[in-house]
Amino acid sequence: MTESGQKFKIFKFLKIVISSLLIAALLLFTIASIRTLSLDVNVGLQLARWEKTNNLSLVIDHHQREELLANFKEAIRIRTVSFSEKKSNTTALIQFDRLLRKVFPTVFFSSLVHHELVANYSHLFWVQGSQHDLVPYLLLAHIDVVPASEADGWEAPPFSAQEIDGFIYGRGTIDDKSPVMGILQALEYLLKKGYAPRRGFYIGLGHDEEVSGFKGALNIVRIMKQRGVQLSFVLDEGLAVLDGVISGLQGPAALIGISEKGSATVKLSVSMVPGHSSMPPRETTIGILAAAVKRLEDNPMPRLFGHGPERETFEHLAQKFGLPMKFMMSNLWLFAPLLGRILERKPDTNAFVRTTTAVTMFNAGVKVNIIPSLAEAYVNLRIHSAQSLKEVLDLIQSTVGDQRVKIELVDGFDPLPVSSADEKSFGFQIIKKTVLDMFPTVTVAPGICIGNTDSRHFKDLTNDIYRFAPIWFKPGDAQRFHGINERISKKNYEELVVFYFSLIQNCDIQKLPEPHSSVHEL
Repeated sequence: MTESGQKFKIFKFLKIVISSLLIAALLLFTIASIRTLSLDVNVGLQLARWEKTNNLSLVIDHHQREELLANFKEAIRIRTVSFSEKKSNTTALIQFDRLLRKVFPTVFFSSLVHHELVANYSHLFWVQGSQHDLVPYLLLAHIDVVPASEADGWEAPPFSAQEIDGFIYGRGTIDDKSPVMGILQALEYLLKKGYAPRRGFYIGLGHDEEVSGFKGALNIVRIMKQRGVQLSFVLDEGLAVLDGVISGLQGPAALIGISEKGSATVKLSVSMVPGHSSMPPRETTIGILAAAVKRLEDNPMPRLFGHGPERETFEHLAQKFGLPMKFMMSNLWLFAPLLGRILERKPDTNAFVRTTTAVTMFNAGVKVNIIPSLAEAYVNLRIHSAQSLKEVLDLIQSTVGDQRVKIELVDGFDPLPVSSADEKSFGFQIIKKTVLDMFPTVTVAPGICIGNTDSRHFKDLTNDIYRFAPIWFKPGDAQRFHGINERISKKNYEELVVFYFSLIQNCDIQKLPEPHSSVHEL
C-alpha cells in the first residue's frame, strides 16, 4: 500500500471517530435540553384533587397576638441551658414546665389529650384521634438551649426576649422554642375551637437535645416502643425557608430535611519517651501528629456529590435557576462531577459534596523546655449519606499512614436513613402542601441536615423523618444559630403557629390523592 493510501485510511478513520463523537455529543445535548425544558419535579400533587376537609381557619386578633407573643417571650427568658450530658439547669426546666401548664390550660386539661412527664423534664402528649385505623404521627421539638453570654457581643441580652425592629432576640428563638411554643399554641387554639382530630398524633418535647438527647428523646422512644407505637412520620426541627441565601436561586426555597449526615469524633495520639529540648530527637510527638493532621487536611474525603439526597435538592430547585446552572442541575446524571467541583470551593456548600473533616482540638506539651511524651488531636467528621462510619475510619487510617499515630473512635454513628419525598410520601406531601398553602411563591425541596437532631433516635418507629420549621432565613441568619443575636420576627413566630394549626388539620385526610406527574426519568 502506498504512503498516500495509508494517509487516506487514517484520515477516514479519524473522520469517523470525530463524526461519532459529534453525534454522541449532539445526542447528549439534545437529551439534556429536553430534560431541562421538561423537568419540573415540583408540579406533582399540586394539580391533583385533594380530599375535601372542613379545616378551621385561624385569624389572630390583636389581643391573641399580644398574648401569644408574651407567652413566647416568657419561654425565652427561662434559661433552660444544657451545659453537658451531666449538667443542665434543672431549676429552669421545672420553671418551663410550670409555664407550659399556665399558658396552655386547654391542652393540659382536655379529655382528648393525655400528657406525661418523661425522665422528669421531657414531655409526651398523645392527642387521641377519632379514626383509629389512621396511623399517627409525631411532632417533635426540644426545650433546652445552648449556653449564651451577653459578653460575646449580643445586641440584646440573650435571655431578655427584647424586641428590636420587629424581631425578638434571645437564645432559643430559633433553636428550638419557637416550634415548642408554636406547636402547643396551635393545639390550644384548635381545642378551644372544638377541634377533634381524625388522625391521632403525638407531641414530644425533649429536654436535652443539645447534649444528644440520651435522657429525654431516648426515654420517649423507649416508652413508645413499649406501647407498640408505629408512626406515619416524624416532624422535627432542622431546615428552614431560605430567602436570598442560595446564590442564583430565584425566590425563596423551603428545604425539608429528609436525612442527616452521620457523625464521628476521632482521637489521634502519638506517644514517646519525653526528653529535654536541648537534645531533641529527629521527630517529636508534636511533629509526627502535626504531619498526620496535615495529611488529613490535604487529602479530603472523596467527592460524593450526586450520590445522596442532595441530588433531589438540586433537581427540585433547578427550574428556579437561570442558565447555565438550570441546565446543569436538571442533568445531574451528566454534570454531577462538574457541579461537585464547583460546590467544594466554599465551606458551606462543600458540606453537600463529601464527608467533612475538621480538626477541632490539639493538645501537647507542659513546659517550654520539655519535649512532650504525648500529643493528642481530635477530629470531627460529618459523614456523607453515601458513606458509612467504617468506610470513613478506614480512609483515615490509610490517609494518616503512620503506625506511630494511634487512631481511636471516641463516638460516632452512620448517616441517617433517607426518608421518602416522592408523590406517595404522606408526611412529605402534607408538609409541602401546608407550606405552599401559606407561601405560594416558595419552592419546596427535600434537603439534607448537616447537623443532628433528636429525631435520629426515632428511626425504629418510622421510615419517614422530616426536619423542617417555617422559620425564614435571610443572608447571615444561619450564623445566628448557636451564635450571637439569635432572633425571630414577631410575624414569623405567628406564621409558625398558623403553620402547625394547618398542618395538624391537613393530616386528617385518609390518604394522598393520585399523583399528576411531569417527572422525566433519564
